Amino acid sequence: MTRIPVPFAVDDISTFAKTLRKQFEARDAPPSHVELLNMLARSVGHRNFQQLRARAKIEPTDPAPPSPEPQADLARVERVLRHFDGEGRLLRWPSRRSHQEFALWALWSRFPASVSLDDAAVKAFLATRHAFGDHALLRRELVDAGLVIRTADGRDYRRVERRPPPDALALIARIATRSEAVSAEHQPS
Repeated sequence: MTRIPVPFAVDDISTFAKTLRKQFEARDAPPSHVELLNMLARSVGHRNFQQLRARAKIEPTDPAPPSPEPQADLARVERVLRHFDGEGRLLRWPSRRSHQEFALWALWSRFPASVSLDDAAVKAFLATRHAFGDHALLRRELVDAGLVIRTADGRDYRRVERRPPPDALALIARIATRSEAVSAEHQPS
C-alpha cells in the first residue's frame, strides 16, 4: 500500500509543545505509533489523526504532469471571424449556436469590467458593436450565457469575470489584431 504524506504545520510551537507535554505526562508508558499520531493531531486542535488527515490537502507523492492547455480550433475561429467586420463589429447573428457563443465572448471582452451600466448605457454599448440592429437580442443572450448579470429590476448590468475558452480567446485576439490594423490604415501618415 502506498503511503500518502500528510502535511503537518503548527502556528504556535510553544502551545504545541505544552499540549503535547501534558498528553505525555498523563501516560504511564510510551505511546504506540497510532497513539502518537493522535497526540500530535490533538496538539494542533484536531480530534484525532483521521480528522487531521481528512482535513489536510493531501498531494499525491508523484503528481501527474499538468495537462496541456487545450488548443484553439483555428478553422472554427476563422468561421466565426467572418461574422465580424474589420472594426470588430458583429455584422450578423450567427445561425449556429456554437458560433453564437463565441460571438458573445467577443462582445463580452469589450464590455467594461468592474463597472455597472444602466439599460441605456448597455443599449448604446451594444449599438456600436453590432450592425444588424437588435441590441435586445445581444443583451438577452449575454445575460442568458452568464457573461453579464443584471439586477432583478433590469436596471444595472455588470460583466461577469471569467476565463474564456481557448477558441474564444483566439477569436478575441484575432478581432483585436484586425481592428488595430484597420485603425492604423485610417490614421493619417
